[in-house]
Amino acid sequence: MKTTLKSFLFLFLFALSLQSCEDQDDVAAPADLQINNFIWRGLNEVYLWQQDVPNLADGRNLQPDFNQFLRGYSHPEDLFEDLLNKPESKYPNGDAIDRFSWIVEDYTVLEQELGGVTKNNGVDFRLSRVASGSNDVVGFVRYIIPNSDASNKAIKRGDLFTSVDGVKLTVSNYQQLLFGKDSYTLNLADYNGGNYNLNGKSVDLTKTVLEENPIFISKIINYEGYKIGYLMYNGFYSKYDEKLNEAFATFKNENIKNFILDLRYNGGGAVSSAVKLASMIKGNFNNNEVFAKTQFNAKWMKDMTADDLESLNYKFVDNVDGKVLNSLDLSTVYIITTASTASASELVINGLKPYINVVQIGETTTGKNVGSYTIYDSETLFTKKGINPNHKYAMQPLVFKISNSVGFGDYAQGLQPTFPQKEYLDDYGVLGETTEPLLNLAISKITGSAAKRILNDSEPEHPYLTDSKILNGLRHGMYFENAPKKF
Repeated sequence: MKTTLKSFLFLFLFALSLQSCEDQDDVAAPADLQINNFIWRGLNEVYLWQQDVPNLADGRNLQPDFNQFLRGYSHPEDLFEDLLNKPESKYPNGDAIDRFSWIVEDYTVLEQELGGVTKNNGVDFRLSRVASGSNDVVGFVRYIIPNSDASNKAIKRGDLFTSVDGVKLTVSNYQQLLFGKDSYTLNLADYNGGNYNLNGKSVDLTKTVLEENPIFISKIINYEGYKIGYLMYNGFYSKYDEKLNEAFATFKNENIKNFILDLRYNGGGAVSSAVKLASMIKGNFNNNEVFAKTQFNAKWMKDMTADDLESLNYKFVDNVDGKVLNSLDLSTVYIITTASTASASELVINGLKPYINVVQIGETTTGKNVGSYTIYDSETLFTKKGINPNHKYAMQPLVFKISNSVGFGDYAQGLQPTFPQKEYLDDYGVLGETTEPLLNLAISKITGSAAKRILNDSEPEHPYLTDSKILNGLRHGMYFENAPKKF
C-alpha cells in the first residue's frame, strides 16, 4: 500500500514538474502571437546586447503580462525595433548603437540577398545630401552591373540623378521612389557651380532578379616598368570563392608582388569568404595563425572553456573547398576604400594588419565591427529543422563582435585611410583605368612617382546618406553561413 502511494506521489510530482517546464518553455504561443514570440525568443537567446535590453531579460516570458506585451505590437517589425539596443531608426543623429540588425517577411528573399541575388535594375549608386543640412538628395551612378537592364541603357558611371518619375528626391521619399516599385524613370542632372539642374535626359529602368558576380575587375596593370595586380571585388559571396581563387591563380602565375585590392563599394558578406581572401593575400600558413576572434553575448559566453573560446577563432586557410588556395604571400597590400566599405571588407583590412603592411587609400570606412546570423522560427533557431510552417519571417540580428588576432576591434567610427582621397563628381574616372583618381593614387604609392590625378579639394561637401547595396537588402552584412559550434 505504501509502495503504491509512493509510486502515485512520484508520478504526480513528475507530471507536475513536466507541466511546469512546459509552462515555462515549451507551450506553443497563441496563433496570433507566433511571430512576435519568435522574435522575442530569438533575440533573448543570441542578440549581442541582450543584457542591455530590459524586455529581453531572462524570465520576461514567464511574467503574467508577457502575452499582453507581445499583443501590443500589431506589426512584428515594430516589436523587433523596440527590442534592439538603440537602433538607428530611433537614434538617427549619431547616438545609435545597433545600426545593422534587420528583419524580413520572407527568408527565401533574405537567403538570395545574402548570396548576391537581388531584384535589381543594375544601377549601383550612392545617395548624398546635396549639401550639409539639406533634405534634397542626389544620386551618383557608381557602376553598372553587367547583363542587367541598365547595361543596355544610356546610363553610365558618373551620371547624376535628382528626380525619379519627375518627383524630386528628398530624405523622406527616396526609399519609396527607388524601391517602392519595379519600374521607374531616372531623371538625370548636371552639376554646375554647386547646383544640380535637370538636363532633360532620362532613363527608363526595370528590375529583374539579378545575380551579381562580385569579381568586377581582375587585371594586371603594366605601369612604368611595374607589374601590378588589380582586383575590384564588390561582395563576399561564398559561391564565388572558387572564381576568386582562379583570379588569384592568374596573379600568382604572373608572380605579382604589387597588389591593389579595390573594396570601395564592397559592403561585406560571408566571414568565410573574407578569411579566404585574406589568406590569398597573406599566405604562409605554417603557424596556424589567427585571422579573427569573435565574441558573443555575455549569457552565451558565460560558461565557455578555453577550448570553447579557441573554437571561436578564425584561422587563415590553405584551401578553397578542398582545392589548393592560390596565395601571393605579400608583405604589403594596397586597399582602396570609401564610406561604403563595410563589415567583411573591414574585417580583411583589420585582420591583415597584425601580419603585413596594409596601405589604405581613399575614405574612412563604414565602421561595422559586428556581424549576424540568420535566425529562423525553428527548433534550433539556426537551421530550418522543425521550422514553423505558418509564416516565413526571419531575422538577421547582430550576434557577434569581431576583432583581429591582437584583440583590436574598436573601429565603430571606421578605419581611417593611410592616404585620404575622396571621389569627386567632376572627375569620377573610369574604374580599372590607371587615370581613375583612387587607383592612380594607389599606383603612385607603389611606384614612388607623383600621382597624376591630384584633385581639387574645394568641391563642396556632399554628405553620404546611403547606397543601393544597403537599400537592396544587403545592409552592409557580415554574417556566418554556418552557426558556431555551441549554437
